[in-house]
Amino acid sequence: MYKSLVSVGGLTLLSRGAGFLRDILLGAILGAGLLNDAFVIAQRLPNHFRTIFGEGAFNSAYVPSYARVLQTEGLASARLFAGQIFIGLLASQIILLALAWAFTPYVIDLLAPGFRADPEKFALTVTLTRITFPYLLFITLVTLQSGTLNAHGHFIAAAFTPVVMNLSMIVFLCLAFLFANPGLAASWGLTISGVLQLVLTSAAAYHAGIFEHFARPAMSKHIKHFLVTLGPAVIGSAGTQIALFADTIIGSLLPTGGVSSIYYADRIYQLPLGVIGIAAGTVLLPEMSRLFAADNPGGALHAQNRTMALSLALTAPFFIAFIMIPDDIMRGVFERGAFTAEAASASAAVLTAYGFGLVAIVLVRSAVASFQAKGDTKTPMFVALIAVAINVALKILLFKPFGAAGLAAATAAGAWVNLAVLCFLAITRGAMKIDLFFWKTTTVVTMASFLLAVFALFAAAPAQRLTASLGRFANVFELTVLGVAGALIYTLVLFAGLWIAGVRLKRPRL
Repeated sequence: MYKSLVSVGGLTLLSRGAGFLRDILLGAILGAGLLNDAFVIAQRLPNHFRTIFGEGAFNSAYVPSYARVLQTEGLASARLFAGQIFIGLLASQIILLALAWAFTPYVIDLLAPGFRADPEKFALTVTLTRITFPYLLFITLVTLQSGTLNAHGHFIAAAFTPVVMNLSMIVFLCLAFLFANPGLAASWGLTISGVLQLVLTSAAAYHAGIFEHFARPAMSKHIKHFLVTLGPAVIGSAGTQIALFADTIIGSLLPTGGVSSIYYADRIYQLPLGVIGIAAGTVLLPEMSRLFAADNPGGALHAQNRTMALSLALTAPFFIAFIMIPDDIMRGVFERGAFTAEAASASAAVLTAYGFGLVAIVLVRSAVASFQAKGDTKTPMFVALIAVAINVALKILLFKPFGAAGLAAATAAGAWVNLAVLCFLAITRGAMKIDLFFWKTTTVVTMASFLLAVFALFAAAPAQRLTASLGRFANVFELTVLGVAGALIYTLVLFAGLWIAGVRLKRPRL
């Protein structure tokens, strides 16, 4: 499992690296004003629906269902099951795409009501959204094939698909001079990437001998079970997306640039979330599903503890960086071209607020696996709905006094509510058991994080003075110095502490 986690995490890190380059280009070319606000909304629409109906909800219902068919009836039945789901998804996505194209202006009115006051921004957002929405169709099918590949222990192709998306957008941004405006180039880059990702996962599935056997969907017992688990999963996933919809709706009421400040902070925030949280959840769910199916609950719970401990150890330095040096991060990554110092400062405030929820959001994926590995998607659904209700209420309260940062703070608070309730229910039901390995690791991580925070507090000003003479590259080198030195300090303290505590990372036999 650790080998798979490292593979997925490594490829996700590569994706985030390409994503950084993409976002740097977006910031430099589109800036943080009207054009980028319009693109953010245009790409957010298909991504919201992708998360609701695709990655989050679909995987939690599909992977255990597919694994069950594979284990009980063999590969042929599993491929038939996958083919029936594929056809059903394709039909539903074509209908959704037709509706989205027909009613795009009304959708924008609903999602970004503040844009209607600016006719130019509104018209551009409608145009870009009609270009980006087909991405949802392709990426939903990619999600199905990725789930199939993951269920067979093939993680590489699925983990590489985000790299394809980022590279496609980078190429189109570099060719932006061929388009009427850079927003059009970015939008086409996103949609074309969906086609390329589908080609990649289809080729990987075919090569592995697990490509779908296409068939007309029939209401078999396996399809019924899948739909029964999918419904609550969709509602639960939609709960999180409702909070993000609220960010978009309320953010559209901010002055021009408010949506962009949230977007750029979120891109930094997504680095550890994607590399660690999503990678851990991707690998842990099939692992726990397999161990529970093999009547080895002890192995499943220990695998969860080790994954959560590793996730915490990897996430902690990002948390410290986000709350201690957010301005240095935003200046070093984005301040160039059309992205100004004022835009960097606004995004830094949002990043700090997001940072306080980072640990919770990363660990939620592992906590949810306690229920999903046993086919229980209802409990995470109800918990997510409770958390999102608190989240949205806080957004409404914090929006006016704190602006975009208030929206991010509400997201952080909702994440902690979600994690706390999930862990409480899982522990009381015996679906989670925190062991000594996790507690030892947590203690060491806390000590290493404290020393890292002290370093950041006293090193930021000297690093700024040291690199001030480097002109336009000063911000980049300042961030590099702080990042490299901080990573070295944290790593040395962490490994020394783990060794003293007797914690060994080598995977035990389960």
